[in-house]
Amino acid sequence: MIKETLVISLLIMTLSLSAQGPYAPPAGQTGTTAINKDSTIFAYWATGSTIDRGPQDLSNISLGNSNVGTSASAIGKSGLNGIVSLGDGGSATLTFDAPIINGLGADFAIFENSFSDSFLELAFVEVSSDGINFYRFGAISLTDTSVQTLGFGSTDATNIYNLAGKYRGQYGTPFDLDELDGIIGLDVNSITHIKIIDVVGSINPLYATYDSQNRAVNDPWPTPFGSSGFDLDAIGVINSSATEITEIANGNSVNLFPNPIKSVLNIQMEQKKGCKFTILTYSGKVIDSGSFNDNRHQINLSCLNSGVYFLQIASEQSIITKKIIKY
Repeated sequence: MIKETLVISLLIMTLSLSAQGPYAPPAGQTGTTAINKDSTIFAYWATGSTIDRGPQDLSNISLGNSNVGTSASAIGKSGLNGIVSLGDGGSATLTFDAPIINGLGADFAIFENSFSDSFLELAFVEVSSDGINFYRFGAISLTDTSVQTLGFGSTDATNIYNLAGKYRGQYGTPFDLDELDGIIGLDVNSITHIKIIDVVGSINPLYATYDSQNRAVNDPWPTPFGSSGFDLDAIGVINSSATEITEIANGNSVNLFPNPIKSVLNIQMEQKKGCKFTILTYSGKVIDSGSFNDNRHQINLSCLNSGVYFLQIASEQSIITKKIIKY
């Protein structure tokens, strides 16, 4: 028996699952923070991976460790190289060609391979700027802990915050380094390593893992298969030091003002003609596009709702993506 055998029943449960918690809902719903793998906001993807697998079932270690995928499975774009299963409490440490920086909004997103909006295998996320000392995002799980979520049980995404695996396959869970700014020993503008640590999911104190508020994180358990635990697909980088270097190297830096913005956005570029622009939502949906033939341009964004958007400017030499905060 493997996970895929219950796809139909899980989909039926998903249809009847109503959002009850205070956090963002599943991909495709109003207010979601899920980011599609094909969104143009991703600058690049992880290029190195080290895996430390956990057991298929922490309460029965005789079954051995998880065994699906390899360290190479977590490298590259989501959907290209398969997945690597971490097992109960297992971990993966990812590295990148250039450091991740703390920009506006989310700075990176983590992809799992869930086939539904409610079958959620979760993981803690930690970052490091030296590869030695790691610091964890403040994860929150409001899922009820009076009854164990069984191996193919459902989880309401609106009860989950800062845990990887919140969204179905091909939709990344975003993380904002601004939440860790000010921690001694961590440079949020030079993140070199990201560690993903499987949430065991048991509510039994002998095996439980706990969120930042000391609640046991209840997710599907046990899952005594080779594909046990969090199934890491990929990590996409949004804000990178490499982006700024590319812009300078191509001689085509962009200045936006004001930002945050209420109505009219001013764009000033070094390049004077032949540029096209695209405005995208946080999830990568195109909401406006056009072109301009001067190094100064204005776009009226007064009709947009408050939130985070992205401006992509394409020329013959480069493609530049900038975040816009609309209030």
